[in-house]
Amino acid sequence: MKRRALLLSVSLVSLTACEAVGRVFSDFKQQPKLDPWETPADTIAMRANPQGSVPITGTAAPGFAYGRVASIAALDSMSGLVNPVAKDERSLNNGRLQYQINCLVCHGALGAGDGPVTKFNLPVLAIGTGSNAATKLTDGYFFGIIRNGRGLMPPYNRIEERDRWDLINYVRGLQAGGAAAVGAAPGRPGQTGTFVPGATLTAPTVPAPHARPSQP
Repeated sequence: MKRRALLLSVSLVSLTACEAVGRVFSDFKQQPKLDPWETPADTIAMRANPQGSVPITGTAAPGFAYGRVASIAALDSMSGLVNPVAKDERSLNNGRLQYQINCLVCHGALGAGDGPVTKFNLPVLAIGTGSNAATKLTDGYFFGIIRNGRGLMPPYNRIEERDRWDLINYVRGLQAGGAAAVGAAPGRPGQTGTFVPGATLTAPTVPAPHARPSQP
């Protein structure tokens, strides 16, 4: 009996130890974390919108109204889109953040095509003052290039539609030579707060608001 009780005790201790070791060496599968698309609050987004999501703020044109492949014809189909976002302080500031995060590395702080990547002999087109982009391309065409990419430029369709129009407003400010459009310097890698754009405006990360019935 004593031997059996001793074996039982050893077995229980071993199982407890194995369970503890399993909790420690679990490949980080069991830990406090946010699951995909989960947010700590309804107003905080964890990442950009999934492809094919519908902006809860509306759209300037439905997806079938323009092409989506990386071709000149597809870009031409977007050239007639009209920028629906006013060039106010909010738009320019948000566009500046988008530009500094996504565009400055190639096109440079003023759009002169002298970004850091040119140190590696990567050809970059100027989009600033006096460039063809400033004098010949419409806002809709800019929208298409950001959406679909062209040449060596990859598609930046992760930039949401409203942010894309804000970015275009900011680029127009750079092209006009407005010093105010340059704004503050970009943050260091890892900085957050006012150095990054706000929450996504695309479902499902932010719950879509329901229209309240009108009162009689």
